[in-house]
Amino acid sequence: MTNIIIAAGIAMVFGMVGTPVWIRIVNRLGYGQMIRDEGPEAHLTKRGTPTMGGTVFIIGSLVGYGAAHLLTATVPTVSGVLVLFLMTGLGLVGFVDDYIKVFKQRSLGLRSGAKMIGIIMVGVVFAVASLNFPNGYQVTPAYPSLSFLRDFGPTIGPYLFVGWALILIAAMSNGVNLTDGLDGLAAGPCAMVLAAYVIIGNWQLRNSCFDNGLAQGCYSVRDPLDLAVVAAAVLGGVFGFLWWNAPPAKIFMGDTGSLALGGVLVGLAILTKTQFLLAILCGLIVMITLSVIIQVGSFKITKGRKRVFKMAPLQHHFELSGWAETTIVVRFWLMSALCTAVGLGLFYLEWMPKK
Repeated sequence: MTNIIIAAGIAMVFGMVGTPVWIRIVNRLGYGQMIRDEGPEAHLTKRGTPTMGGTVFIIGSLVGYGAAHLLTATVPTVSGVLVLFLMTGLGLVGFVDDYIKVFKQRSLGLRSGAKMIGIIMVGVVFAVASLNFPNGYQVTPAYPSLSFLRDFGPTIGPYLFVGWALILIAAMSNGVNLTDGLDGLAAGPCAMVLAAYVIIGNWQLRNSCFDNGLAQGCYSVRDPLDLAVVAAAVLGGVFGFLWWNAPPAKIFMGDTGSLALGGVLVGLAILTKTQFLLAILCGLIVMITLSVIIQVGSFKITKGRKRVFKMAPLQHHFELSGWAETTIVVRFWLMSALCTAVGLGLFYLEWMPKK
């Protein structure tokens, strides 16, 4: 528990102090956010706002995690390092994308193919490595199986597992990217889900199949405590960043932050064996992603004659319907909190007394 508090506290302080420093650096370099001309007109006033803020909470998370282990004289685990690798690797892909945008002063960065290649390369390394490095109980960070509250069904094999992991990584990283359309809209819900994984990791530790001698209902997760430390470190970093990203935002996280957050959420879901539970915890992100899929599908099926929403992603539909930005953000945060609460309720459901 000490590791969790230290990691979250140091990362939060780093985020709160480091973000304004980063804002001054970005302003000095002239790296302001480019805004799409086809987006809501109200967003044009945000042109030039400092971006690539995800850099701060990525570094803050790494510093918090490292400091927690250093101050408590504990050794980082393979599981924790793998999730941080996935976060940092995807953040680097996003950083390149953001840099191209601000350097060339355009709203599009990396080509979609190049961006996907970067995501796949990082994802493959994570997925393959997660099937290796067994501990003393011969348990690897991940198992080639599907999971909800724990692994279920027969093994799908290492090749299908790697493919499945890549689908999750690509879907969630792009989902967070789509959600990051209003000030604080992505950071708030991601922080809620990260808080849920701090709780989940702690519960799995207390009911571990290896450390507590439990025979039934236990969790065969390799490093639950360190996964909770990772979640706490990223949560602290995001919280410190959100202080400056809340409406009206002084800085945007950019693809640097959105891809990194999508990666860390999937990494935690895979290694805590809660893959499908993630869809419930991230219910808001799923809804926003589905709104884009529905909009594009409707547009193509009707050959451009009909759109379901005034604009996708979903938050822009409500903007064009006359909702204030802060109203949308707060109400979407409430929806996200509800989804996270439902997900945690389902996680604990099997432990409720049965009459």
